[in-house]
Amino acid sequence: MPESLLPCAAHSSSTIGGPSQASSEASPCARRINALSDDVLVDIFHIYVNNWTITASGWHTLVHVCQRWRYIVFASPRRLNLRIEYTGKGPMSDMLDVWPALPVVISRDLTTHQFSKSYVDSCWGNVSVALESEHHHRICAIELFLIPTSHWEMLTVAMQKPFPQLTYLQFWVENNAVTSLPASFLGGSAPLLQILSLRNCPFPGIPTLLLSASQLVMLDLWNIPDSGFFSPQDLVAALSVMSTLETLGLQFQSPQYPATRPPPSLARSVVPALAHLMYQGVHEYLEDLLTQIEAPFLKRLVITFFMDLDFVVPQLHQLISHAKSFKTCDRAVVRTSDRAIRFAVLRGTNQSPDLSLEISCRALDWQLASLAQVCSSSLPLLSTLVQLDIVVGVPQPHWKDDMEVTQWLQLLDPFTAVNDLRLSDQVARHVFQALEELAEERVTEVLPALQNVFLSGLQPSEPVPAYMERVVAQRQLSGHPVAVYPLGDRRNYSST
Repeated sequence: MPESLLPCAAHSSSTIGGPSQASSEASPCARRINALSDDVLVDIFHIYVNNWTITASGWHTLVHVCQRWRYIVFASPRRLNLRIEYTGKGPMSDMLDVWPALPVVISRDLTTHQFSKSYVDSCWGNVSVALESEHHHRICAIELFLIPTSHWEMLTVAMQKPFPQLTYLQFWVENNAVTSLPASFLGGSAPLLQILSLRNCPFPGIPTLLLSASQLVMLDLWNIPDSGFFSPQDLVAALSVMSTLETLGLQFQSPQYPATRPPPSLARSVVPALAHLMYQGVHEYLEDLLTQIEAPFLKRLVITFFMDLDFVVPQLHQLISHAKSFKTCDRAVVRTSDRAIRFAVLRGTNQSPDLSLEISCRALDWQLASLAQVCSSSLPLLSTLVQLDIVVGVPQPHWKDDMEVTQWLQLLDPFTAVNDLRLSDQVARHVFQALEELAEERVTEVLPALQNVFLSGLQPSEPVPAYMERVVAQRQLSGHPVAVYPLGDRRNYSST
């Protein structure tokens, strides 16, 4: 801390571990700080310790300034959210003996690339001992990242009991070569849990645990292996008791799903606070889930589907139709790559999409066909979008000039309100080849509201590329002229 902050007059005039100083020797700045009331200082301390850059032990600095600050901090443990952070360096009892009986955060993130194996093993061993200790009832948060598989069994054994104060749990394994978490994990109950994030952790019994976690705000189950599969019906039963859940993330590793699906329940559970839904898996699972829940205040939707030849997703269509926040979106981006095609919907100048849908597939013709199928059947908001970008994430040398144009036309067909079309040069060749296939009397059948095309790679001094000339001319004759601009420039360039 700056020297001017060290002298404090109230409660004691000496700093912790430092020489005594009279308040009259304090700097003008320190005297002004000392004149603040305890309540005002608590408010200032609250801002400091809740800064996202401050760790759970950030309050240590405050209590080492002076006796008054130490007194104020320890007199306001709830307001300042005082917690002791333990990272496995030495026995936890050594740390607890120094401080008052505050809640404990267990935090560990070590890899063999950063530290020696013996040090890593020692720290993880200490964490396991801490979880098994008589102090487990004080543990309010557990943040364990990149858990080595060699310590998996020891940690799961240590956590097969209730942690009555636990509100936050992140449990990430370095890979998925681990056995399933037992039904007795956390003693099968977590009534105060607010944040739960598991990665690479098979836990088929998690719906039972979730039935007790009615205060969850975020549930993040990522990279779920086949051994950790649970049915949509079991998940819905747990969601039905979560009135505070704001974020739900589900990511399955593989496209495995039972061939015979039980009929969905006719009753629907409302998840009233759900604002963010992230999902990766087969579309059938999401459909079965959405058949049984309602999320009236959904604001963000991120979906990744495994490739399928037949996307039938009416429940996704209904979810998007009822979400008011999506109705104000006005632009979309289609991005292709060598492994997937992604469709994102945004509003205004925002860079983060409100809705994102990705289909994992390598072949471009399948990418286009599958996205066109989902767009036409599941995305009712497409007819309100006024800007569409189509870009190539990675250059596609395998694209063929004679690619089936019908797929491009099917993809573009729902975008009836698009005024501005922004294209990379490689995409533009295929899009305009497809538009050129339309008969003259049908020239405005696809993209009927199109007015402007923005093309990357086009220089201000260049004419409209030859492959665009016929479509531009046909649109002019039809009374629906299209202007072509360099991407980022709005000046018109004629075809001559």
